[in-house]
Amino acid sequence: MTDAQETAADSSLRTTGGAPPDDVAPAPIPLLEPREGIPPVVASDDALAGVIAAFAAGSGPVAVDAERASGYRYGQRAYLVQLRRDGAGSALVDPVGCPDLSGLGEALHGTEWILHAATQDLPCLREIGMTPTGLFDTELAGRLAGFPRVGLGAMVENVLGYSLEKGHSAVDWSTRPLPEPWLRYAALDVELLIDLRNALEDELDRQGKLEWAREEFAAIAAAPPAPPRQDPWRRTSGMHKVRRRRQMAVVRELWTARDQVARRRDVSPGKVLGDAAIIEAALALPPNTQALTALPGFGPRMGRRQLEQWQAAVDRAKALPDTELPQPGQALAGPPPPRAWADKDPAAAARLSAARTAVSALAERLHLPQENLITPDTVRRVCWEPPKNPTPETVESALAGYGARHWQIEQVAPLLVRALTQPS
Repeated sequence: MTDAQETAADSSLRTTGGAPPDDVAPAPIPLLEPREGIPPVVASDDALAGVIAAFAAGSGPVAVDAERASGYRYGQRAYLVQLRRDGAGSALVDPVGCPDLSGLGEALHGTEWILHAATQDLPCLREIGMTPTGLFDTELAGRLAGFPRVGLGAMVENVLGYSLEKGHSAVDWSTRPLPEPWLRYAALDVELLIDLRNALEDELDRQGKLEWAREEFAAIAAAPPAPPRQDPWRRTSGMHKVRRRRQMAVVRELWTARDQVARRRDVSPGKVLGDAAIIEAALALPPNTQALTALPGFGPRMGRRQLEQWQAAVDRAKALPDTELPQPGQALAGPPPPRAWADKDPAAAARLSAARTAVSALAERLHLPQENLITPDTVRRVCWEPPKNPTPETVESALAGYGARHWQIEQVAPLLVRALTQPS
């Protein structure tokens, strides 16, 4: 058991409802109701103005969460925003009724935001005008502290001794009006985030990792929005079965047509046409709608007009000249897959093996996941194209160029120097 796990198992760490340590950890206490009850849903400008005033007057960090309708609606927009702050209580804000929350974001400028798995919620919050200047990510804090399970429910249970009901995490949050049980669940998701943040800060400080966490949080807050994916159709599930360029063109045309329909109807693309159906059509290259109907995913329940639009996409791909067909794969921006290193560059393969072994051992000693100590991609890039003279200074510079944080460079650079300078 790691230091972090031992501390998590110690009920004295529980900041709310804790009990004296005992040989047997007490059963978690079900958290059934928000302490001030379920707050009303804020869906008008007047109600939002009241929330903005209350949260601006509050003190300390603010707990923030967002609910999306993944799998139901197109895109990843927020359909409910939950907040809690000392002195302000909790609030549930409906971004459908209040699509511009920039005023709320401005009121919280300079305040630390507490989020769980921040990178999941920040894009949809940014869309409605809410961007933190500083944050504390309780999921990432749990990873750095060595907790084996870092979901919100597991963290609240292990650290604070409460159990959260998680039955509504995957519901259609675009539903209106939102049912009361869903609103209760949403309010409870921010109920203990401030307590969890404080307990994890103490634990990270005890382990000597608090400054590491602060560097990570600052990097997340400062990161620009992710650029659009290049050729997103290539991520269609089952794409590995598609070998021929003409078949790849069918995938591209069907994916694009599906995306246009999904965007227009505001539904998840998977509800318009499944990935498996796209792959089946690409492999079969059906000559007409009758042949298309015989394929899995294009059964008799599909309307004639839909079948015709999918067949039209297939026909467009079949009619393309060879010069306009997609290439078999995207050009790699970095090193080749590690499995190919032994043939392409045996010395690089040896460097990578030594580096991986050293990083794995260090991560185990520090009680944190390897990918949080240093990203595997960074290790591969440094080992594939190392500095000409791999000194501590040049390796540190290379790591910084790939976005490694100061604490990561401090921990990993000595290991990589040894791996890069080992005898061939």
